[in-house]
Amino acid sequence: MNPPLDADERLRSILASPTYRLAYEDTDLLTEKDLRPLRLQLELLKPERVLNEQGVHSTVVVFGSARVRDAATARERLAALERQRDPATPDPAQERELAQARRRVEQARYYEEARRFAQLISARFQQEKRCDFVVVTGGGPGIMEAANRGAYDAGARSIGLNITLPHEQAPNAYITPELAFRFHYFALRKMHFLIHARGLVAFPGGYGTLDELFEVLTLIQTRKMAPIPVVLVGRAFWRRAIDFDYLINEGYIAPGDVDLFEYADDAEEILAALERSQAPPMGENTSA
Repeated sequence: MNPPLDADERLRSILASPTYRLAYEDTDLLTEKDLRPLRLQLELLKPERVLNEQGVHSTVVVFGSARVRDAATARERLAALERQRDPATPDPAQERELAQARRRVEQARYYEEARRFAQLISARFQQEKRCDFVVVTGGGPGIMEAANRGAYDAGARSIGLNITLPHEQAPNAYITPELAFRFHYFALRKMHFLIHARGLVAFPGGYGTLDELFEVLTLIQTRKMAPIPVVLVGRAFWRRAIDFDYLINEGYIAPGDVDLFEYADDAEEILAALERSQAPPMGENTSA
């Protein structure tokens, strides 16, 4: 039998007990399975409260690959690999890596256009007391970094909606610190992409980009959300990646479903596509 504790020891034991924590400070409690609805509600409420406090009235969403790099970084990587290559004894793995590095140099144009587009639209619409068409991205590297960086270049604010992943994804350094958020649930993150969105710009990407793009197209097609302009950047990429004509011919989508989006190849075309679709026109006061 353990010796009895004195009063001070008993008090320390009580204060250290998990049951004595305030409920909202008890992280063990908040992560319990049956409290998932509360966690979902918190992820819904927190960003919306901050955006309201920061005066963000509308956003433009930029999706795209996390793997695309800026032109300088892509060229440096290719040059480093070429210096390591021994033409006399070609290594298949090294050749594949070189081929990928060459593609990254070609793809860097998407990084530069995303950066330029974000700079142009941010400079045009952000004001001291009211922020419209604020750039919002997934907060990671690649195209996301480019768009946040473009807004930063313009001295404007931008939003990053990061997600916790098994291999931790750090936020890029160009997000406005007061507008950087981290999510556990993909579903809530997707909702926040669209709550204030007045346009969506999708650059080339993989599973994540395709998932996000097609969810928005489905919501518009099924009238679960009000239509917003959707711009697919990189005609050659999108027309090869997704054969919309084949889907029409097979009867899986209606001919009019391709009117839900437009193509563009550069920042000016993106802005023009967004402007054609806005009602009221971009630049007019949209306050209710």
